[in-house]
Amino acid sequence: MSDIHRVAIVTGAAQGIGRAIALRLADDGIDVAVNDLSSNVDALSSLVRELQAIGRRSVPIIADVSDEDSVKAMVLQTVRELGTLDIMIANAGIGLVTPLLNLEVEKWDRIVAVNLRGVMLCYKYAADQMIKQGRGGRIIGASSVLGKMGEASSEDTPEANVSILILETRRTSNVGLFRYEVPTVYPLSSSAEDIALALELAQHKITVNAYCPNVINTQMARDFLGSTQAESGEPGGVPGLRPLEGAAEPVVVASLVSYLVKPEAYFITGEDSSSGNIRYVTALFRAIN
Repeated sequence: MSDIHRVAIVTGAAQGIGRAIALRLADDGIDVAVNDLSSNVDALSSLVRELQAIGRRSVPIIADVSDEDSVKAMVLQTVRELGTLDIMIANAGIGLVTPLLNLEVEKWDRIVAVNLRGVMLCYKYAADQMIKQGRGGRIIGASSVLGKMGEASSEDTPEANVSILILETRRTSNVGLFRYEVPTVYPLSSSAEDIALALELAQHKITVNAYCPNVINTQMARDFLGSTQAESGEPGGVPGLRPLEGAAEPVVVASLVSYLVKPEAYFITGEDSSSGNIRYVTALFRAIN
């Protein structure tokens, strides 16, 4: 994969981690198509102007990643306007913190649609385009520390954790066949399935990885935890969540992504990379030629 004229798509790019990733990739000399929902069109347009001011080509693409036709069109538009697709950052995602007994099925379905189907669709159509181009590529998905270890959240006491769950659906973002998992407060471990897609695409020189941060200081974190905890580590808006020693900024994740998309990172694939308050260890590397 050449270091010249590389093009990336970053979904969920209007704010937070996605925005930081788009800016970092532009700083690295990569042209960037940025995606988000129509409700974030103003923020997305502002980001495009920033990317262009850096000297990179950029286009805004309004699309819902849970819709197959929209994702397919997003990839085609990127190639048509920017010439190629070398990097897919499937960053768009949503979460929900709620007692299980109060969980609305419609909200659960929306989380599954965005966090599972949306990632799968971005991977599918990005991989298809990269294979056609025949020069490899980088696919990276957003997950979370909660995708590996659930955490109890109680409105009363920690003992109530049998029914109070954080429902950020695990996105096994480097899985060949995505699987649904019952929300749980028990540790979730990686398995052979987690590197299935990385193994499948290795022959095409396409790496597949995921980033799994703890709390990052974004609007989503502030909405979930309250601005106090997100900024200082003090307990915030969600009772029962473990205080942190200060949340990391989005540039922490952007720096990790910046390395994973570099040509010299060709040997790292099937990896769930963690940043922040790590409470588990994972190291799944697979060398490809």
